[in-house]
Amino acid sequence: MVQSKDPFRVEREGHIAWLILDRPEKRNAMGFDFYKGLAEHFAAFDEDPEIRVVVMRAEGKSFTTGTDLTELGSLYSQMDAGTREKLRLMILKAQNGMNQIEKCRKPVIAAVHSHCLGGGVDLLSACDIRIATQDAVFGVREVRVAFIADVGTLQRLPHIIGHGWFRELALTGRDFGADEALKIGFITRICTDREALIAEARKLAQEIAACSPLAVQGTKDVIIYSRDKGIHPGLEYVAQKNAAAIPSDDMIEAAVAFMEKRAPVFKGK
Repeated sequence: MVQSKDPFRVEREGHIAWLILDRPEKRNAMGFDFYKGLAEHFAAFDEDPEIRVVVMRAEGKSFTTGTDLTELGSLYSQMDAGTREKLRLMILKAQNGMNQIEKCRKPVIAAVHSHCLGGGVDLLSACDIRIATQDAVFGVREVRVAFIADVGTLQRLPHIIGHGWFRELALTGRDFGADEALKIGFITRICTDREALIAEARKLAQEIAACSPLAVQGTKDVIIYSRDKGIHPGLEYVAQKNAAAIPSDDMIEAAVAFMEKRAPVFKGK
């Protein structure tokens, strides 16, 4: 059964967009519409010049329990040659939803509480910054339910935490808590509760939004390009980007603000 309700809600706060997982009755399980919504929302965020940072958080008892196995089971029950091709195309669409998080020029912060399992780790791996509450529980659980993680964890997580920790977590499917997630570098901050989590996410987003959006978005672009292409191609790429962009109005504003001993006001020009 396909979801009829939009699994997301969007709130705006200055230059910050909050993308809220809003399917609490299902603990924000990730169904077919979830991935479609990801692609649509992040494409819109990317095109909106007023948005400089996106924060993802969730309503309900869990951030997400991962893939909606009920929806997936309904597809498995009808499996034949035709539905196998349909499944392949659905996986590619789900991958596209996750890819749009990474492709979005605006930095993305994930603010996680309670459970973030299976596909939730795929989701977080596509984000730029991850913070969590003390009670957060993560798990690359796919091997425990007899399939291969297929929407980004296996490709992105090793670059975040290194292959040693990654392979242990991916091959055992065991859960790990906030303290371990901080230790291995998956998250960068632990908050006492959800109220503190939202406040910390807002603070981080405001710090990013106060910087030059040209420089912030260019930095994210170079980070991903260098990860995928390598060190030396990355160096050549950033040299070309800076040669094309300098001097910008934002750079001139930064210099003037420094001389006038005030905070700069960047306009992304």
